[in-house]
Amino acid sequence: MLLALFADVHANRQAFSACLDFARARGAERIICLGDYVGYGADPEWAVETVMDLVAKGALAVRGNHDTAIGTSTETMNAEAQAAIEWTRGRLSAPERRFLAELPLILQEDDRVYVHSEASTPARWRYVLSTADAGRSLLATDAHVTFCGHIHKPALYSISVTGKMTSFVPTSGVSVQLLQGRRWLAVVGSVGQPRDGDPAASFAMFDTSSREITYCRVPYDVDAAARRILENGLPLWLAERLSIGR
Repeated sequence: MLLALFADVHANRQAFSACLDFARARGAERIICLGDYVGYGADPEWAVETVMDLVAKGALAVRGNHDTAIGTSTETMNAEAQAAIEWTRGRLSAPERRFLAELPLILQEDDRVYVHSEASTPARWRYVLSTADAGRSLLATDAHVTFCGHIHKPALYSISVTGKMTSFVPTSGVSVQLLQGRRWLAVVGSVGQPRDGDPAASFAMFDTSSREITYCRVPYDVDAAARRILENGLPLWLAERLSIGR
């Protein structure tokens, strides 16, 4: 089965639409959504409704920290992120807010784990920024592959049976076979707000038969997404960062 894995949509309609179209054109058979559907961007209602529809049709979805922040004041964020969350709360309907609140933090399917941040303590929203961070997550599960988002940058980690860690930044469009002799942590990057210097939307596709993962970058109408942010009175930086991938 060919999976398409999306993280950190962040209410960016233009980016998520482009990624969904790209994945479907390449034969994606199942959608996996790895959290943070809202925050930063200007189309939260559309984003949540889209994920709700995908789940109704068989997709899997987990909850991210921005999704959690919609229903609680205990999540701490920087000023721009907090402004976007407060604005988003007023845009979502009760069913949409309930949908986000009821999403699980982590899911396991066969030999795969899906989580927004990392698997050891999903509710703490730890970032995977190093092999030590990745190792903590990998040791928390016996899954062959863990898929996550949260850091907005693509990365791929693995651990051997002897505990040796590897890490590298994958090349877009180049398939990597996730060998059975190791266990893997794939950080899929961000659909709606990449932070690796490339403004193109990021997601990954995984073939469960061949065990090959391919990271994908999809150009989209960045100007339209930025314009929507400004039209809705959200912080200027949230619009400006899209064009520079930061």
